[in-house]
Amino acid sequence: MSRNNFRSRLNRGELILLDGAMGTELERRGIPTPLPLWSAAALLDHPDQVREIHEDYVRAGADVITADTFRTTPRALEKAGRAREEARVLTQRAVALAGEATDRARGAREVLVAGALAPLEDCYRPELTPDAELALREHTEQASFLARCGVDLILAETMNSIAEAMAAVRGAKATGLPVLVSFICKDGREVLSGESLEDAVRAVEPLKPDAVLVNCVGPETAAECLLTMGRATRVPLGCYPNAGEPDLDKRAWCFDPSWTPERFAEVAGTWLARGAQIIGGCCGTGPEHIRALRLALPPVLVE
Repeated sequence: MSRNNFRSRLNRGELILLDGAMGTELERRGIPTPLPLWSAAALLDHPDQVREIHEDYVRAGADVITADTFRTTPRALEKAGRAREEARVLTQRAVALAGEATDRARGAREVLVAGALAPLEDCYRPELTPDAELALREHTEQASFLARCGVDLILAETMNSIAEAMAAVRGAKATGLPVLVSFICKDGREVLSGESLEDAVRAVEPLKPDAVLVNCVGPETAAECLLTMGRATRVPLGCYPNAGEPDLDKRAWCFDPSWTPERFAEVAGTWLARGAQIIGGCCGTGPEHIRALRLALPPVLVE
């Protein structure tokens, strides 16, 4: 798959499989992920492990892996007490590691690299979202640099408010690359900000994202969100849910062993039935969850 036929694959009704988590997978493997850099901290001290995780997802069958750029913005580096200029170094390193992993592990398959655009502030604190003009400027700068680093598409993910989602999509669309936008939700009807999920989907639809998704929610909530989104748009839909949940007081992840790869893949049938065409895993999932999805799900969803 090349960036040029990503849209044609969507139009043909093919399933597109994303990878799983990076941050919690690093944690599972004993790699520190201190806030505010979270998974990006591994780019400084454990780049080989970042590459290894990407390779494991490619071997598991992912069509798209997401570079470890969730927290490589100048704003995040500054909050970590580091120079804002380091943001470009880490962004470039993250994209390079993802590219190396696809080259080493994909075999004859083509695997795309997505650049992640995350909320500029805390994912779980939508009230901290910068004003629209500032958010647009920062997302545009980050998306532009991701494109120059060579990503194949932009994934504006874990968007917790309508305003920031619109800013991220506008910034990403300026690159000319395919753009996916994904919301984090309170439940099947509301974005984390408390805004209506239907309103959120209708707000971003005129900006022409290639797909609208939900992520960082439970698997059952993802299914409910898909129903809501399907009422609001004809744009391709997707989801990549969690396996477990955050402990916001301890600022740590609570893995849920009941979400085995097999159970995760079984529930994914509901996502497909409710219109999902792009699926994968978010926090708490690992390569075996993606392998289970690849083995359990059909390669073509509509005729």
